[in-house]
Amino acid sequence: MTMRPVAVKKLKTVPEAEHLFDTHPEIRLDFEHVREALKQGYSKPFLLVDTNIVRTKARRFKAVMPRVQPHYAVKANPEPRVLKALIEEGVGFEIASIAELDLLLSLNVPAAEIYYSNPVKSRAYIEYAAAKGVEWFVLDSVEELRKIHSVKPDAKLYVRIEAPNIGSDWPLAGKFGVKNDEVDGIVAEAARLKADLAGVTFHVGSQCRNPENWRVGIQSAKRVFKKMRLAGLKPRLLNIGGGYPVRHVKPIPSIEKIAEVVNHAIRDIPQSVRVMAEPGRFLVSDAGYFVCRVVGTATRSGKRWMYWDAGVFGGVIETTEGLRYDVATDRSGAAIPWAVAGPTCDSVDVCMREEMFPEDMQEGDFIYIANAGAYTTAYASNFNGFPLPEVRVI
Repeated sequence: MTMRPVAVKKLKTVPEAEHLFDTHPEIRLDFEHVREALKQGYSKPFLLVDTNIVRTKARRFKAVMPRVQPHYAVKANPEPRVLKALIEEGVGFEIASIAELDLLLSLNVPAAEIYYSNPVKSRAYIEYAAAKGVEWFVLDSVEELRKIHSVKPDAKLYVRIEAPNIGSDWPLAGKFGVKNDEVDGIVAEAARLKADLAGVTFHVGSQCRNPENWRVGIQSAKRVFKKMRLAGLKPRLLNIGGGYPVRHVKPIPSIEKIAEVVNHAIRDIPQSVRVMAEPGRFLVSDAGYFVCRVVGTATRSGKRWMYWDAGVFGGVIETTEGLRYDVATDRSGAAIPWAVAGPTCDSVDVCMREEMFPEDMQEGDFIYIANAGAYTTAYASNFNGFPLPEVRVI
């Protein structure tokens, strides 16, 4: 088996101290489980997930940040068997839609313990969630504050503020997050409405390799808490968001290193303030292998093309944003540049270009993508009529 790191493009990075990085191997699903799964047959791409690894990651997170209650980001992987394992480990949940809410309710998760963390929600979704018993709603604008308050005047609200995304593989700033000069207006409007603006949250960016982002975000949250108290509000929640990185091919800071920064930053926050986080990728990524197959190859203008039965629309979309996976094959030929595309007829269905794979790749070969338990099957669609990937759990 040949293991090769794959990426679409190089990302802009900032110099970071080497001591921040954790270079020991992260946990990974034993590849022998993949071999065993293939003995059961193959009809379409599948994600193989080991819930024991999910449990291990949950315990590790809780052990290093004992004051921070993890609330799993359901969007990372909504597989019910994964959610059940997390429930049993005492992990909470955050959602982005009412479909995710219904899924959790079907597993008997109390609605009052579910955090609705999508900063902009339709009125109908707010009404539905409120009717089901959801109490906590995020916002990042005066307009969203008024909308939620008009539907549920007693809602517990938390404001998402802007935080640095330096050193994150996917900066998330821009679409969401209140800027410093906009916070006062939201606090003042909450006080005027007598709304229960009770918390602050932020997000440091996906696959964040710079622990300092959390320190800066927490310090910013403390300043917002002060403004809230001066306005007569009672802050009771600090949500330090997600972004905790997992190992692919780049060095990452360990969760222990991030915890050092977080634990120090929250040491002076009153015990009356609940501290939580929204890990998604961190809890499930390492637990999975994504398996797909080559459906064809071609030579175009002297360049080699390889087509998989899973592409941008079938579970491998994050490669188009620069995510670097460890990708294994059973071939051992000399490495040459390939373009890799999915099976659909859409021209945007190209996962990577000029990437090194064995020259003897051919139709029928299996592709094994490690640490792919997050944002693979969750992103997949049946566009063009191609089947959704299967989820197999061990």
